[in-house]
Amino acid sequence: MNILVIGATGGSGRAVCDALLERGHRVTALARHASALPARAGLERVDGDATRASVLDAVIPGHDAIVVTLGISEPTLRVRLRGAQGTRNDVRSKGTAEIVAAARRVGVHRLVVQSSYGVGDTRALLRLTDRILFALLIRPQIIDSEIQEGVLRGSELDWTIVQPVYLTDGDSTEHFTSVDGTIRRNKVARRGVARVHADLVEGAGSVRETVSVSG
Repeated sequence: MNILVIGATGGSGRAVCDALLERGHRVTALARHASALPARAGLERVDGDATRASVLDAVIPGHDAIVVTLGISEPTLRVRLRGAQGTRNDVRSKGTAEIVAAARRVGVHRLVVQSSYGVGDTRALLRLTDRILFALLIRPQIIDSEIQEGVLRGSELDWTIVQPVYLTDGDSTEHFTSVDGTIRRNKVARRGVARVHADLVEGAGSVRETVSVSG
């Protein structure tokens, strides 16, 4: 398959690219600085802003599916106090809205989008400590993710929302998934979540569902 990964230079995006390439797929990595990624067989790197329709109209045609891992990679506390400096504060919702519109224009229907556990369907399942942490540290990002998920739910595309719990950079690929918000542990390695993304673009399951991912 020919897969487009948008937000490919963040930790989750890199892990998704790795997982897809390991399975023999052709991957196009789109990010503002995608050319900074190491060159690899099967990987095309495209520098561009995913919130710009002209960029998306140029890169999306010819792909079988799109994986979206947009986010803000700057330090959480600084973003909470001062706002993001290098990325739009609404990068998730704005980017996803533009991606949905562009995908519709060229007839790409499969869209797998990473959000966060505790948004939308799983909001009521958060522990009290997590609710407090979300409110104090990442409330703007959570609001942006809520809007992002609303954009997907309002579209006719074959979307799946992936909601991982707290992400780590460990080497483990162990993961547990559910569509009812059930989780096992409160942390999961990005490599494990990346396998879920790869499974979803390869299969036909969980269309218009939210998939929770834990360790």
